Amino acid sequence: MPQSNESATVPADSHSPPGPKARKTSLLSNLGADLPASLVVFLVALPLSLGIAAASGAPIMAGLIAAAVGGIVAGSLGGSPLQVSGPAAGLTVVVAGLVDEFGWQVTCAITAAAGVVQLLMGVSRIGRAALAVSPVVVKAMLAGIGITIILQQLHVLLGGQAAGSAIENLTALPAAITNVELHSALLGVAVVAILLTWKFLPAAVRKIPGPLAAVVAVTALSVAVAPSVERISFSGSIFDAIALPSLPDGNWRAAAMAVITVALIASIESLLSAVAVDKMGGSRTNLNRELVGQGSANVVSGMLGGLPVTGVIVRSATNVEAGAKSRTSAILHGVWVLVFSALFAGLIQLIPLSVLAGLLLVIGAKLIKVADIRTSLRTGDLLVYSVTLVCVVALNLLEGVIIGLALAALCVLWRVLRAQIHAHAPSAEALPWRVTIAGSCSFFALPRLNRVLHSVPEGQDVVVELNADYLDHAFREALVAWQKQQRNTGASVILEEHGTTAFSDAADNTPQRQDPREFPLPPRTSWLPAGVTPAHDDGGRLPLRSILLGIDKYHRRHADKVRPLVQDLTEGQNPDTLFVACVDSRVNPNLITSSGPGDLLTLRNIGNVVCNDGSDASIDSALSFAVKGLSVDSMVVCGHSNCGAMKAVIADAEGAAPAMGKGFDTWLEHARPSYSALMTGHPVAIAAAAEGYSRLDQLSMVNVALQLRKLEEHPVTGPALASGQLEATGLFYDICSARVVLVTPEGIEQLDPSMAVRA
Repeated sequence: MPQSNESATVPADSHSPPGPKARKTSLLSNLGADLPASLVVFLVALPLSLGIAAASGAPIMAGLIAAAVGGIVAGSLGGSPLQVSGPAAGLTVVVAGLVDEFGWQVTCAITAAAGVVQLLMGVSRIGRAALAVSPVVVKAMLAGIGITIILQQLHVLLGGQAAGSAIENLTALPAAITNVELHSALLGVAVVAILLTWKFLPAAVRKIPGPLAAVVAVTALSVAVAPSVERISFSGSIFDAIALPSLPDGNWRAAAMAVITVALIASIESLLSAVAVDKMGGSRTNLNRELVGQGSANVVSGMLGGLPVTGVIVRSATNVEAGAKSRTSAILHGVWVLVFSALFAGLIQLIPLSVLAGLLLVIGAKLIKVADIRTSLRTGDLLVYSVTLVCVVALNLLEGVIIGLALAALCVLWRVLRAQIHAHAPSAEALPWRVTIAGSCSFFALPRLNRVLHSVPEGQDVVVELNADYLDHAFREALVAWQKQQRNTGASVILEEHGTTAFSDAADNTPQRQDPREFPLPPRTSWLPAGVTPAHDDGGRLPLRSILLGIDKYHRRHADKVRPLVQDLTEGQNPDTLFVACVDSRVNPNLITSSGPGDLLTLRNIGNVVCNDGSDASIDSALSFAVKGLSVDSMVVCGHSNCGAMKAVIADAEGAAPAMGKGFDTWLEHARPSYSALMTGHPVAIAAAAEGYSRLDQLSMVNVALQLRKLEEHPVTGPALASGQLEATGLFYDICSARVVLVTPEGIEQLDPSMAVRA
């Protein structure tokens, strides 16, 4: 026996971490893409970090400390390789409030403690639970933060001082406009103008990050034309700004609430950003590991005197767009921030405060997305969005989010408990009343159910359309009781079930179906056309009755939904495919092709045959109309299993001719060559036999192949197929498995999604 190799026992898809050599190889192989990407992200992060620090009321260098720590620590330990972390605008309002209430060093302690909470969340493996927040609340929170930033920074741009709350900033805005500092305002407006027009510049220019270009250009201008404008000021380098945190002197309850607030907001923002990065093409994020990385970064940032750290979608998107391949890019971006802050701190002090204010105005405006408002309006969440936004701006971020979440929960509860129940009076005297019931039908909806049902006059026929996703016993009993009462007045009550529930009569457990083949007809049929009686035929079926009931249901339930789909078809049709199928009632071309009105021009005949000898004008005219009149792109010939026409062909060939008249016998002449091909070993028959199909189904598939050949020889379709203007496909529908098989001249092939993608 050969000796075993220990390394060979490790499966190829093992999740064991790669060894040092493998990691080194990966770093080196991606360095060519990660190095330039890290420089681009650094150039974007630098002005944003300075602006966020200024808006938070924190030391300017705190923003750069957070950027460096976020890049190096979160980049190394996080679960999203392409996400870039640093100070985020989403926490600006929170940090500003903490600085006002506790001071900067206590705020740093709160940041570090929030990091510990995030670490515990990650270790506890509840990363996905942090995403259990209504998206509309998160979007409204960000919009509220954006409005708060705008109101705050408008004062700075105008040369004044921002107040402590958004309401105070709003009320003081007229006075700030009156006392505007012209140079300061012009510099801020210049930054805004550059950022808004940057996307319209040539691609070569846009390779430079817009925020960096705006800050550098306007700062240089300010040195020349406005040397006295107020600028960023600090002493020393980034290492001199390091400040150890301190514990609060009191009010521990408020401090603990602040820790939870920072931890939750930072976690949610980071995880949402990571999920967005995944959608941009990044590898799937390990959300628990990401929380560990973010928590570690916040502990380090807080201990060193930095701002809270989160995953930032702006920097992360820039990282992906710049071509980053691994976490090396995020780590290097943090290194560049650290190096620049240590060596070129003096350049930062040249930046006017109004320049950063202009930058933050654009950042704040980007947090307010019109698309989010439209989405909330379309989904019925506009109330939650509006209330959350107003509360975030008027109160504070934590209270606003809590109120928003509570309102979102109440709205969900309201939707669950409140079934949609309506009564519709008939448009004509002979028609029945309609009662529509939709949603979750529980005992909470009984008052509304009884009120609506009793609005229907006694003795009036009623159709109840039940479209419930949940139906409890109390609701069921109430509906059955009313049904019996209404029937006792001489009316008929038909219950139509369309939802996912199984409605049963509470008394005898009999399903209430409207299928006339299973249950007796209601006693009154006054809404049927004159002359239509409810009597069963000999087979126990009601063909005309079924059709009329189906049309009635179509008019009531589906016509208004179909109408928008056919509006463009009222003046003409433009199908892309001629579908030749058998007349068999079990074959539904639109169903098996997932097509809708106007997509298929359907030609149906016995045995799905094609005549190319001019013997049948109906088929020839359909081919001519499809190719020359409608310019279809493709043609399909579709056979099916257990085909009656193919049974007749076999019986005819083997001496038991079907007794269906001369016309049917003449028609079979078009399909008889298929039997001959079957008996001489057609490749399709051989392939179908190998797949286990019966002799009858083999004949159906061979027949499809021969009809395709007839299309190639037909004077109308042949030239179009030869020139490539038209393509032809053969299909076989297996009724038993409800699967469609591709038929080619050489054999058969099972259809799969990859074939559709290739096509």
